[in-house]
Amino acid sequence: MLFHALALLAILGLARAATVTKRQAITTLSSAQIESYKPYTFYAAAAYCQPSLTLSWSCGEKCTGNPTFQPYASGGDGSAVQFWYAGWDPSLSSVIVAHQGTDPTKFLADLIDGDLILGSLDSTLFPGLSSSIQVHQGFANEQAKTAQTILAAVLTLLEQHSASSVVVTGHSLGAALALLDSVYLPLHLPEGTSVSMIGYGMPRVGNSAFADYVDVMDSGSLTHINNKKDPIPIVPGRFLGYTHPAGEVHIQASGAWDVCPGQDNPSDLCIVGDVPSIFRGKLSNHNGPYDDGIVMGC
Repeated sequence: MLFHALALLAILGLARAATVTKRQAITTLSSAQIESYKPYTFYAAAAYCQPSLTLSWSCGEKCTGNPTFQPYASGGDGSAVQFWYAGWDPSLSSVIVAHQGTDPTKFLADLIDGDLILGSLDSTLFPGLSSSIQVHQGFANEQAKTAQTILAAVLTLLEQHSASSVVVTGHSLGAALALLDSVYLPLHLPEGTSVSMIGYGMPRVGNSAFADYVDVMDSGSLTHINNKKDPIPIVPGRFLGYTHPAGEVHIQASGAWDVCPGQDNPSDLCIVGDVPSIFRGKLSNHNGPYDDGIVMGC
């Protein structure tokens, strides 16, 4: 019973890393900087709709927000396997990979009641990584279902376009999968290929060793954007050993986008300080709106 009580406290994110705010270390993005994320917000939102190679599914502006995008591959069934798609964006000179999120009410319940065991990554998919690097096994198992298919698509697109840039994106569960892709892909792509990740409403994915590895590997190419008082980014709790990597951007109620340095920054301008428990969160904030009124989902 004691273990379950402690686990519940951890999942609810009741612990805070510190009570001291770090306002002096936090900066606010300009309008132009916020605008630069808009293409990826559209890509993450469109992943909720059943993909096709023509991007002809019904998602309105979310499919037309990046009009030059050239879809190449897609998959998933929206149930056993999350929808995903990959293609080429000539305006960004980058391969794009996007993963579908999930129903936030069900996802929050899963993160509270589900299998939250941390475990090592598959050594075949993630060769050479230390066994101290551990991640949520449910997320790892989901990412493994599409990893090799997505890798094949990315390799083909890079060759077709003589490219060296890949951006993976997603919202909610899709962001967790994108983060794992951002660790997986560089281990198998040609030397000199850059892999960036931009996620929205991302839950914690792994332990502190995982977060440290991501911080060193990504060197600033990871961004995870949290909207107002969204509770999803504060679970699973840190009492269970979970830690967010650096790269947080927190959208305030005022509309300001604040850059929060470090891992799980405790400032009340950042998600950990602003939402100390799920009881202080607003699940309605999870789907957005993000920049320019974009809401996740179809």
